[in-house]
Amino acid sequence: SFQQRLSYTTLSDLALALLDGTVFEIVQGLLEIQHLTEKSLYNQRLRLQNEHRVLRQALRQKHQEAQQACRPHNLPVLQAAQQRELEAVEHRIREEQRAMDRKIVLELDRKVADQQSTLEKAGVAGFYVTTNPQELMLQMNLLELIRKLQQRGCRAGKAALGLGGPWQPPAAHYDQEGSPVPP
Repeated sequence: SFQQRLSYTTLSDLALALLDGTVFEIVQGLLEIQHLTEKSLYNQRLRLQNEHRVLRQALRQKHQEAQQACRPHNLPVLQAAQQRELEAVEHRIREEQRAMDRKIVLELDRKVADQQSTLEKAGVAGFYVTTNPQELMLQMNLLELIRKLQQRGCRAGKAALGLGGPWQPPAAHYDQEGSPVPP
């Protein structure tokens, strides 16, 4: 179905956009930014979970100490108050987690829109800012195609040159002032 949704014109326009390699560099840069963003958001969520874990431990410790210092006839009243406090803390934790998750989703949605806009401005066929799930899937498939072409192009280039390592530009020659001299 992905191939059926791509017209010959779209494929031709995509091929033209890929010719000079700039789109590959843009996609690689966007991928790196996305990974950094995802890592940052993941770490923020982990910090929040750790804060919640510490908060729960402190509350349990406080409740245990209060129960040990409490007179037996006051224990049921204390336990009821502690249960209410625990429920309030758990409610606050759930709300903070929901707020963090909403923040993460919004940030990722912004990243997607930024990526779409960047690729559209670079003239990559099929890319424009949208939230339509079908169009998003098409764009994801186009990105996957670009990544596969990039990987194949890199392997094919190495094989054609008989090299095992990454491509290196020819060494430039410089004059005494540091200006490049043609070979």
